[in-house]
Amino acid sequence: MSYDPAATEAKWQAAWEAAEVFRARRDPAKPKYYVLEMFPYPSGRIHMGHVRNYTMGDVVARQKASAGYSVLHPMGWDAFGMPAENAAMERGGHPKDWTYGNIDVMRDQMKPLGLSIDWSREFATCDPEYYGQQQAMFIDMLEAGLVYRKSAVVNWDPVDMTVLANEQVIDGKGWRSNAPVVRRELTQWFFRISDYSGELLEALDGLKDWPEKVRLMQANWIGRSRGLQFAFSLVDAPEGFDRLEVYTTRPDTLLGASFAGISPDHPLAKHLERDNPEIAEFVAECRRIGTSEEALEKAEKRGMDTGIRVRHPFDTSVELPVYIANFILMDYGTGAIFGCPAHDARDFEFATKYGLPIPPVFVAEGAGEAPLAEAYVPLKSEKVRYIRGFAGQEVQTGEEAVNAAIEFCESQGVGRGVTNYRLRDWGISRQRYWGCPIPVIHCETCGVVPEAKENLPVRLPDDVSFDIPGNPLDRHPTWRDCTCPKCGGPGRRETDTMDTFVDSSWYYARFTAPHAATPTDAEDADYWMNVDQYIGGVEHAILHLLYSRFFARAMHKTGHLPAKAIEPFNALFTQGMVTHEIYKKPQPVEFTAYTASGEKAEFTSLKTQYYFPEEVDRATRTVISTGEPVEVIPSAKMSKSKKNVVDPVSIIQSFGADTARWFVMSDSPPERDVEWTASGAEAAFKHMGRVWRLADEIGRADAAPNAEDTVLERATARAIAEVTAGIEGFAFNKAVAKLYEFTNTLNRSPAGAAAKKQAMLTMAQLMSPMVPHLAEEIWAMLGGQGLVAQAAWPKADPALLVEDTVTLPIQINGKRRAEITVPKDMPIAEVEKLVLAEETVVKVLAGSAPKKLIVVPGRIVNVVI
Repeated sequence: MSYDPAATEAKWQAAWEAAEVFRARRDPAKPKYYVLEMFPYPSGRIHMGHVRNYTMGDVVARQKASAGYSVLHPMGWDAFGMPAENAAMERGGHPKDWTYGNIDVMRDQMKPLGLSIDWSREFATCDPEYYGQQQAMFIDMLEAGLVYRKSAVVNWDPVDMTVLANEQVIDGKGWRSNAPVVRRELTQWFFRISDYSGELLEALDGLKDWPEKVRLMQANWIGRSRGLQFAFSLVDAPEGFDRLEVYTTRPDTLLGASFAGISPDHPLAKHLERDNPEIAEFVAECRRIGTSEEALEKAEKRGMDTGIRVRHPFDTSVELPVYIANFILMDYGTGAIFGCPAHDARDFEFATKYGLPIPPVFVAEGAGEAPLAEAYVPLKSEKVRYIRGFAGQEVQTGEEAVNAAIEFCESQGVGRGVTNYRLRDWGISRQRYWGCPIPVIHCETCGVVPEAKENLPVRLPDDVSFDIPGNPLDRHPTWRDCTCPKCGGPGRRETDTMDTFVDSSWYYARFTAPHAATPTDAEDADYWMNVDQYIGGVEHAILHLLYSRFFARAMHKTGHLPAKAIEPFNALFTQGMVTHEIYKKPQPVEFTAYTASGEKAEFTSLKTQYYFPEEVDRATRTVISTGEPVEVIPSAKMSKSKKNVVDPVSIIQSFGADTARWFVMSDSPPERDVEWTASGAEAAFKHMGRVWRLADEIGRADAAPNAEDTVLERATARAIAEVTAGIEGFAFNKAVAKLYEFTNTLNRSPAGAAAKKQAMLTMAQLMSPMVPHLAEEIWAMLGGQGLVAQAAWPKADPALLVEDTVTLPIQINGKRRAEITVPKDMPIAEVEKLVLAEETVVKVLAGSAPKKLIVVPGRIVNVVI
């Protein structure tokens, strides 16, 4: 008789559901534990990367429930966004139907995994019940001064006809359309996240159970800097422009300035482009570059001399040219810089291109002056000798010099020291249909007013079409045209919808009371918050986590979360990826788009065509259906968009869910990547069968108690201690390794039937978080009471963990050749006798005495011959 996961797994899942084992219950008598994995986008197919992520959370949740905690382990869907609209445009139909259909498919794929999820709390962010509460919070945040509206330069995708975040612009093109992105100025809604820059930065020090790399990434993104803000006097500038405000983090290099630069979006540049066609053309070209720092850094450094000059604040006889430069961002600092090419690589490239002076300000300590072949940019801690320093500057580190320069400039009335942050306010407006409607109305009499809360949710209309590019809400008069809630006159709804990052920035709070008539319920939020363990990919280390931290503070300010929840995630774990080969080939694609001026144009672009593993003959590296060759990229992260995914459904059908769960937990440390292989799955399946057969044999055994019972009890206690430590320390692979070892120990043990049965019952409990179905089967087979999922987690008897003996390796001339096990307190002289009597040592000595015999108590024995 062999183990049959197909029958076993369905049976136990039905038993758990009938007993409502995983329903989260608020129980003040118990400690609580809230474990959450980052919820998925419903694209219609899960892969083994999902399995690894959710199994990790499941292992933690199951172990904590057995250890006596009241556990909240929910699941939902991050369901708004462009992919649904793209699907509607490409295939017809409605984004809602596509999204909910995918949710049904993915839920059906996930449930066979046997995850300990409270499905009664499930929601999708596109549910009106969810986004209606999001709209209510938007109104609360608007009243609290956390939301505002302003004109801003954005990345505009001319094909998708929407704003893109900087991270969605790749090599100057839209991440989905692959069309060249342009920069446009639009009126947008913003959250005042920058008001919390200092607090968000300083609070990182308290997140001790977050990965250090994530805290560093967030700190760099927030980007605190200390610098000088001052103004150049303008010469020959248009009327109304007499000063050029500049913020610099290197005021110590001010005496090496050779030009001033302004952003193409600076007010002065905008003024000049009105009357100067050459400048207008250059500025338009600059706006075709993405707005991210990365995009600007990669682009060729280009500029245009405006003909305007600035006077140097310390020598007004020196005038510097003012350039419009394509690498200067308007939304950082003041949108204007001074260029010190000797000590900035970007400025050096620019000055070299346009033949500008490159005067050095400092040289390396002990070095003399010499022409520069490249910019000299020392480390902050590196001491340099100033050639053109301010009074008192001689040999200093960069940090010392910046502080001294600020003090000197302030003493001379040239500017003031300012602390700035790189973090910009969060623009949330998106020009698309499938998102949370922004609940405001534009009224000619009252201006911009929030919708009345009793009218929430502002539901998306279902009767929309996607046959015309752009946002369908703009051309839906029965939805768009409405009544002003303030004066009762005619109004127009805001047709922009919210960035989907908003949807995912508070879902953790909604899970505490997913059906409440308000965004949260105070008692439930107070009981369940914070998330004790959050699990997800490191790719979300910056924006999602940063926005969630801001949102928790905003929710506290507006009365929706307690003060303790302003840092919502107590512990964070970023799992490694499950990898697989990618199969791809380039394919030309033609599309129609609209230019910045609104004209229709035809474009051709190369788009990458990806193939699922089952579509490719790996031996010939060709597409099975067509014979076309493909390029193979080894060991890449599983990605639905790149189709290098392994379908868990087929794995479950072939081997069972427990095999998939065991493999993703066992192969490598959870923070590292794991390569999915068929051979690895087969090995895991064989081990499941081996454990089942061992349990079956033990259930039929009748050996009498004997002296080996105590040895097995000690081994069981060690297994309990080490598996528990492995799970609690997120070292799941070590826990699995111990269970492999314990299986071998139990298989070889000559202990009596009762002792082996008890050890096997403990084995079932220890395996339960990883392979819950097999554990339940063994538990029932051996007469365990109730469900193993509800059994108390085993505790190791401390007395059994105390080792009475120690195993000492024996090295002969530095090479390990044997070992002996002796009582811990055995005298050295007695140990020496046993070593000299050990078979290997006797053979090597061949009757002669050793030159030296060194016993290191409790550690090792060295024999020198």
